[in-house]
Amino acid sequence: MTISQRMTMDEKLQQMIKYIRLSGLLANWDSYLSIAQKGNYSHARLLKYIIELEYKFKKENARKMRMARARIPEKYVIETLPFARQPKLNKKKIVNMYDRFDYMQNCRNLIFMGPTGTGKTGLATAFLTHAIDRGYNGRFVAFAELVEQLYQSVADHTEAKVIKALAATDCLLIDELGYVEVEPVQVGLFFTLMSRRHKKKTTLITSNLGFSQWSSFLKNDHLTAALIDRLTENSHVINMKNCVSLIPKLDPVS
Repeated sequence: MTISQRMTMDEKLQQMIKYIRLSGLLANWDSYLSIAQKGNYSHARLLKYIIELEYKFKKENARKMRMARARIPEKYVIETLPFARQPKLNKKKIVNMYDRFDYMQNCRNLIFMGPTGTGKTGLATAFLTHAIDRGYNGRFVAFAELVEQLYQSVADHTEAKVIKALAATDCLLIDELGYVEVEPVQVGLFFTLMSRRHKKKTTLITSNLGFSQWSSFLKNDHLTAALIDRLTENSHVINMKNCVSLIPKLDPVS
């Protein structure tokens, strides 16, 4: 067999590898052959080695894609959260919920409630990131952005499509619920979305308002009561009202 014939076969092999999307194999072909030669791998062992590495490569790429699609502004993990600065927060309970992972497996909502700056968003983001790392798709969205998106969908006649996509998200983090007042049509659409997700998907919510204050921005006592009932029926509520602010205090200007 001539060199030109071998090159033609190599090019054909590259095209086949590209077609079946084994990008890790294509990028590391020479490295794999070198390792096999040095380790005196059998054909079966080399094939198993390549398949295992390709699986890990694809799995990590898929995780990175899920993370990018989640649109998380700042990423947090449970190991680096400043529990030492929040002595009134039950670290053991939170870490147990995180490790058990039942909030995803049993579609349990997590509701983080407390003053501004206490770390609600960081905690919720850590739980969202954990779900994404374990193979679930997720999305981070501020409440103000969410209700604006729902409102815009009415004008575009795409509300059914928008709600369907949000309802299908495995883990949806709604941040800063209560920061903006909403119009009646937005309340209705938000309630529809939460009803579609009820006991089917996991919703994470952060809010600096207690349940008794939700009607102040939703402006509908009946829907507020129904919404709270659905959200809390199968949920863990993490009350952080006694936690301290982690936002650095500025020294007074002299």
